[in-house]
This record gives sequence, C-alpha cells and structure tokens, in this order.
Amino acid sequence: MGKEVERKFLVADPAWRSLVEAHIRISQFYVAAQPGRTVRVRISDGGSAALTLKFGNKARERDEFEYPIPLAEAEELMAFAIGRVIEKTRHHVRHRGYLYEVDVFGGVLSGLVVAELETPEDVPDEMLPDWLGREVTGESRFYNASLALGGIPEIAA
Repeated sequence: MGKEVERKFLVADPAWRSLVEAHIRISQFYVAAQPGRTVRVRISDGGSAALTLKFGNKARERDEFEYPIPLAEAEELMAFAIGRVIEKTRHHVRHRGYLYEVDVFGGVLSGLVVAELETPEDVPDEMLPDWLGREVTGESRFYNASLALGGIPEIAA
C-alpha cells in the first residue's frame, strides 16, 4: 500500500510542452466507484494494464493499491465499465526535482489539461512551476472518476 499526496491543477500556460520527457497514451475506466473508494483499470500505450484501488476522502491524501493485470483481461473488463472510457495522453514533466504528470484529455473531454503532482510529502507552493493554473485539488469534478461518471467540468484556468 502506498499513501500519496496528490495535488491537481489546471494548466494555464503551454510552457510545459518544451519540458516533456516522455508521454503515455492512456485509456482508463472504472468498474466500481462510490464516495471514498474506486476501482479503476488503466491501459497504457495499448501494451500493459493495471488495476488500481483507491480509498479515502481527504482531498490531498489517499491510500492506493495498484496491481499489473494481463492486457487481455483489462480489455475484457472494459465491457463492465461504468460511465465513459477516458482517453488521455499523459506527459511527464520535471520541475525542481518533482515529476508532474500533465494529462491532455481527448474525446468529449478535449480541451481539458490537468497537471497532477503525486509525492510522499506536501510540496510548498513556492516550489510549483509558473505554468500551473488554478489548483483544483479537492474539487471532485476534476477527479478522473468524476470525469468518467459525471458531466464535463467548465474548463477555465
């Protein structure tokens, strides 16, 4: 089990694009979701898959368990998806030694760009990059489960 301190931000400036180290095409969906717990399946670059269980109601800190699963089983599980399948490209960007995952969403969520910072400790605001926009940590409409199950949030940095 791993605890994660997760912060989410809308992205205000495209300056991050010149700093991209890697990118991953992701399809993800939920097979169970309720307040305080989710079960997610993620397929990365069409070649590997993981099952993730998340527990907790705190905005910045939750318990997370992740397990690799066979790709064929992940594709079979897609038939049990609740809500929409999320399509996004995740870009890895480093700033001051921290890895930011910048998700550029596709499909009905096109136009949404969210940066996530997951660390074992809380990162002070003065250590954050200038290209981040408004922090949306704790705003459930920007959680991936909400994006899969609910409406489309107003996209404004």
